[in-house]
Amino acid sequence: MSALEWCVQGALLLLLLAALPFILRLERGLAALRRDRAAVAEGTQGIQVAARDAASTLAGLRIALETGARQAATAEALRDELRFLVDRAEGLADRLDALVRQGRPLAAPAAAPASAAEDPAPRSQAERDLLRALRMAR
Repeated sequence: MSALEWCVQGALLLLLLAALPFILRLERGLAALRRDRAAVAEGTQGIQVAARDAASTLAGLRIALETGARQAATAEALRDELRFLVDRAEGLADRLDALVRQGRPLAAPAAAPASAAEDPAPRSQAERDLLRALRMAR
């Protein structure tokens, strides 16, 4: 063997000796991974379960949101219908009030209760209720 070969083999031996601590460190890390393989598998399984739970929760939230949207649309339609009915009722109440005022005798307001008490004509329950409501509205 020549001196050059001895130098090359010596350099190779020094490089192998320098790499030995890194190799030992890598082997320890791989051994730790092998030992913790079960824990890693359990962790990934836990993540998968959490992902499935999150997906089912999102599906439930989506259904609840759609139900709420449908209920809101129904409520808006009912609100509009009630607003329409109230407007019509107010118009009818104004017309009824005008008709009642036209039908009243033009007597003084103080004399009205006395004349009502002396009125010999019998009144129906509906007429009495209407008159009571009109008196309370004043």
